[in-house]
Amino acid sequence: MKLIIAIIQPNRLEAVKEALSEVEVVRLTVMDCQGFGRQKGQTEVYRGRELTVNLLRKVQLQIAVNEEFVEPTINAILKGGRTGETGEIGDGKIFVLPLEDCIRIRTGERGSEAI
Repeated sequence: MKLIIAIIQPNRLEAVKEALSEVEVVRLTVMDCQGFGRQKGQTEVYRGRELTVNLLRKVQLQIAVNEEFVEPTINAILKGGRTGETGEIGDGKIFVLPLEDCIRIRTGERGSEAI
C-alpha cells in the first residue's frame, strides 16, 4: 500500500479527477493549501503598490492505493496536472510514501481490503 500526495494547481483539479476516474481511482481527499517552489511567489499590484505574494494557492490530493494502482495513479495525475504538452514551473509535485496500515472505521477491515 502507498499514500500518494500530489500538490497541483487549483485550476487543474477537475482534469486530474477525470484522469483518475479513467484509471478507476475514485477515492481521494482534496485540501486547499498554500506554498511556493521555484517560482518563489508572484508580484501583484494593489492600490498602486507592488506587493510580493510569497505563498501561492495550491490543492493537495491524498490518495491511498494498493501496489497495482501506484503507476496508473501517478500517470493520471501527470496527465491531468501538467499544463500544456511540456508543463510549466508551478505545475506541482507528487510524493509516494509507504502506507503501513489502513483501517475502515465502519467494518474494522485492515490493510489493502480497507482501501
